[in-house]
Amino acid sequence: MPEPADDAGPLAFDLTSRPWIPVLRQDGSQDELSLSEVFEQAHQLRRLVGDLPTQEFALLRLLLAVAHDALDGPRDTDDWAGLWADEACFTPVGPYLDQHRARFDLLHPQAPFYQVADLRTAKGEVFSLNRIVADVPNGDPFFSSRLPGVDRLDFAEAARWVVHAHAFDTSGIKTGAVGDARAKNNKVYPLGVGWTGTLGGVVAEGDSLRETLLLNLVAADTNGLRFGADDRPAWRREPCEAGAAGGRRPSGLRDLYTWQSRRVRLHFDAEAVHGVVLGYGDPLAAYNMHTFEPMTAWRRSTAQEKKQGKPLIYLPREHDPARAAWRGLAALIADRTQAGQGTEAAPYLRPGILEWIARLVTEGELPRGFLIRAHVVGPVYGTQQSVIDEIVDDHVAMAVVLLHQREREHAQQAIDAVAEAEAAVTALGDLATDLARASGAAGEGPRAAARETGFAALDGPYRTWLRSLAEADDPYAQRTRWQKDVYRHLITLAEKLLTAAGDTAWQGRIVPTKSGSVWLNSALADKWFRSRLSKALSHPFTPARPAEAGPASGSDSSSRVPA
Repeated sequence: MPEPADDAGPLAFDLTSRPWIPVLRQDGSQDELSLSEVFEQAHQLRRLVGDLPTQEFALLRLLLAVAHDALDGPRDTDDWAGLWADEACFTPVGPYLDQHRARFDLLHPQAPFYQVADLRTAKGEVFSLNRIVADVPNGDPFFSSRLPGVDRLDFAEAARWVVHAHAFDTSGIKTGAVGDARAKNNKVYPLGVGWTGTLGGVVAEGDSLRETLLLNLVAADTNGLRFGADDRPAWRREPCEAGAAGGRRPSGLRDLYTWQSRRVRLHFDAEAVHGVVLGYGDPLAAYNMHTFEPMTAWRRSTAQEKKQGKPLIYLPREHDPARAAWRGLAALIADRTQAGQGTEAAPYLRPGILEWIARLVTEGELPRGFLIRAHVVGPVYGTQQSVIDEIVDDHVAMAVVLLHQREREHAQQAIDAVAEAEAAVTALGDLATDLARASGAAGEGPRAAARETGFAALDGPYRTWLRSLAEADDPYAQRTRWQKDVYRHLITLAEKLLTAAGDTAWQGRIVPTKSGSVWLNSALADKWFRSRLSKALSHPFTPARPAEAGPASGSDSSSRVPA
């Protein structure tokens, strides 16, 4: 329930003192805390637990903006090391929140938190809360828990969805607000998703929320990131008005983490929130934002370079929902020297957050064996970005030595091990294709199923192997152990495919290849598979006999071995 701001004043819901942020405690219990309590108890908390993984990401960025501003730093790694060593490092946050308490009132009549007080449409419409609750996209509920829609939200949950809307709101035509010059016939045409929705989000997690906050608290002297002297979060700026604020760029992380990409106004009574007005706010172009945004990997876009006539353009590298986080490890741990060749610009850049942690371990502020979890999270939008189809939520645990800027042996073995897994699973897919052709069936369905099974079988073993890699004195010996694990798992899966293929594949049939026809049966398919698997794993076992090598690479679908 909200409280009156004073004895006769309007209702208030103070986010600095009222519980609204869901957390998981170290003992496994869940709770809801205020902003002040989250920082006071951060060392006792495991992590945030939002209504969706994307909500956790948005809330963490809000907490980081508070921490950066309250601590006015860190200035450099020495300053950061002092915070890391001091369990009471967040003590200044309490007085800071007291100072800005009025701007954290969700229901404030003049400057409500993350909202525009007088936001309204020409007809005075108030819309369903479905517009800000991301698990109920308009017309197509994402989850069934709220069917058929959202009528009311308590103030705590409404606050979380307001933060989420600024970060991840969908695109599409929105009702124009009075005062928004972009409105035509009371409509504003699509301007893209919320800023954070353009990212392939990456967070470095520690064993407590305190560690997670500090690991992601990037120093102001970090190379490659811009920090302006006037960098301020949204609550230390003038309240927004309807429409855009003049196309400005962020002044630093505090500004970017609280970027007002939407204009929002909640409608409420004494009990709960019952409606919302939602419009476009300040858009951000995604290209070359890598000097501002540290929580995503980046990819070079030669297509955009040609289109815009610019020499170098980087865009956020979004997550592939069909690809587990460990399979994209190179994008997380390969530094710019590895990613590029000589003076050529790197085709991709790892997230600035991981560049920052690489600096911490290289300068000795974190021990080489310290474990972090690279948590990847992001939405997958569908239908012209007007709905959220799925949410990527995965993590990969690794020792920070993999990010060390001068000792790259462990990182290279980890990256090469992923490449070997990809090649080995490709060999398994080729086996499934060959068995299908031997029995006269189409091969694409079995191939896809075999690849999915292969990656699933290697998922757990790779994560376990990666965690132990830092403890190995010889990372090359660890790589050999990985090759043997892959061989063992995929041979087992291959034997199951051979058994399932049955008598038809055992008898076989003549199939055409570019080098001539061949009698393909399960025995020959097995020989080809073992040859390909041995090649994929750098021949850690007895090399295949020349007669088992199969047709020349590229002769047909049964003999292709993609790089």
